[in-house]
Amino acid sequence: MKQGKIAESVLKRSIFKQLHLKRPDVLLAAGIGEDCAAFAVAEDEVAVISADPVIWEDSLDGRCAVHANLNDLAAGGAETVGLMLTALLPPEIEEAQMRQMVQMIAQECEPLQVQILGGHTEVTDAVKRPVVSIAAVGKAKKGMLSTTTGAKPGDDIVVTKWIALEATAKLARSRREALLSRYPRHLLDDAERFQQYFSVIPEAATAVKSGVRAMHDVTIGGIFGALWELAEASGVGLEIELKKIPIRQETVEICEFFDLNPYQLGSTGSLLLAAPDGNRLVLDLKQQGIPSVVIGKATADNDRVVINEDERRFLEPLRAGVQVYGMEFKI
Repeated sequence: MKQGKIAESVLKRSIFKQLHLKRPDVLLAAGIGEDCAAFAVAEDEVAVISADPVIWEDSLDGRCAVHANLNDLAAGGAETVGLMLTALLPPEIEEAQMRQMVQMIAQECEPLQVQILGGHTEVTDAVKRPVVSIAAVGKAKKGMLSTTTGAKPGDDIVVTKWIALEATAKLARSRREALLSRYPRHLLDDAERFQQYFSVIPEAATAVKSGVRAMHDVTIGGIFGALWELAEASGVGLEIELKKIPIRQETVEICEFFDLNPYQLGSTGSLLLAAPDGNRLVLDLKQQGIPSVVIGKATADNDRVVINEDERRFLEPLRAGVQVYGMEFKI
């Protein structure tokens, strides 16, 4: 199989079709576009869980992995209580490196009142680089649980902040020398600082209060992938205006340098929303200092269309091998 994200068709036939047991207390389980699971623990409260792995190259990878999990729970309408960490470490790793990894994760979690609950560490020659799997555990009131399945025809589609923040920050950091041949240092410094926007917890909380119907954090496959997953999960079509999708100039420049499509790049830090009144939602987010924009509408048919002036492009499911940072381009 190709490296990267598994194709939707493979997920459906080889993963989801093998899962037969359905417990009545499980309220949210595996499905296209769903990044967390939820089960009832009391009459009015549910537990919410998400898990994501990361191949650890430097602290930015760890930061992305932490926020990917926290964002999954936030997009589910949940408050994260803590994280469980599983670390598979190569024999060459030094104790100081392991300490730095844990310190970085703890530093990201503490301001958000997220506790490191425990986990497992193991040194093994099965890996050449550190592999860390993070499981986030949270809670939500039963009526406040949000899913990717709730979009309705006529809903406005809203995107927060800007797309491709994650990929832009990682490229600015890992490919700095190459980029300096064309761009000034301050542009790359600004791009690397995009990591400050990785959390979507504030906008998710505001969106829940504003009456959002569906939320989906934008990660692997970028905004195009997230749009498809939200539409597929909700059983709706889409009409999206390409020029309304928010993107930073730093992202445009860096993608042009590497000939990458920014609409298919990892976008941790951006949240995709479906709401009956998108303009009200945008105003509510603005009052919290969070930029957002209505980029289109959900429709009653199954066509998922991106419109760029006179051109209409049909969205497609993510294909096998798409990487976190963009197509076959691997950082």
